Amino acid sequence: MRSSSRMIGWGMMFVLAAALGIWASAVLAQEAGTSQETPTPGVTGEAAPAEGAPAIAPPSGLSEALPSVDEASVEKEQLSPLGFMVDWFQIGGVFMWPLLLCAVVGVAVCIERLWTLNRAQTNVARFMSQVVGAMKEGGVKAGIDVCQRTRGPIAAILHAGLMRAHQGPEAVEKAIESAGTVEMAFLQRGLIVLATVINVAPLLGFLGTVSGMIHAFDAIAAAEQVSAKLVASGISEALITTEAGLCIAIPIQSFTNFFISRIDRFVLEMEEASIEVLDTLVELKEQGRA
Repeated sequence: MRSSSRMIGWGMMFVLAAALGIWASAVLAQEAGTSQETPTPGVTGEAAPAEGAPAIAPPSGLSEALPSVDEASVEKEQLSPLGFMVDWFQIGGVFMWPLLLCAVVGVAVCIERLWTLNRAQTNVARFMSQVVGAMKEGGVKAGIDVCQRTRGPIAAILHAGLMRAHQGPEAVEKAIESAGTVEMAFLQRGLIVLATVINVAPLLGFLGTVSGMIHAFDAIAAAEQVSAKLVASGISEALITTEAGLCIAIPIQSFTNFFISRIDRFVLEMEEASIEVLDTLVELKEQGRA
């Protein structure tokens, strides 16, 4: 299960890295298209009207029927979420790229942990009834066979303990503790990455906020007259990076809390299963069947 989980994790990272490449291509393509569509004065391909010639007015009602260029672009952005996201990403500035990387890594680890913890889930009540029943009917060997046929951390630690049943309950308890430590490390893998994303993403957002405000104050210092449009780009960059950092950290924190709660439940189930198996071994030993 561990090797397949590792392969799934690398696969998710590869897919999301490809998505990151596609997103970067879209951003760069839009930036190139914007620079190419900027009209050059005097080179439009249309003949300028002769000096003194009367301006030709459009037909009556035509200007009202056709939307203006600004209205058309606004409607296009409203109908294209990808275009809106690309524009939002561009306005955020250079700090949006590390934030995007944090988002990709966080999503990849969350998907891998969801898949791993889902596969590790076991119906503990039914599994323990099978193990205890098999041990009472066929001895320790029958219980080992049931553990080998069942996947998950609980079956793994019980299998490690039952393999030491001939050495006594103390050896079984020690083997279960050692196997439980290994399984806990496997279940908690990736949580440190999520914790790093949770801490780094807001800090990058705040760093973008500082950068945007510096640009805004530089524009104010270089201008003779201060206007709202002059500092709007810097303020937008500051607000967007902060928003992006929080939008990444909040859902990743929610998933991390969910994973921790699932792992705590696994720990409780492993302890209960271990106690039940040890009690069964003591009972079999008293009966002379262990």
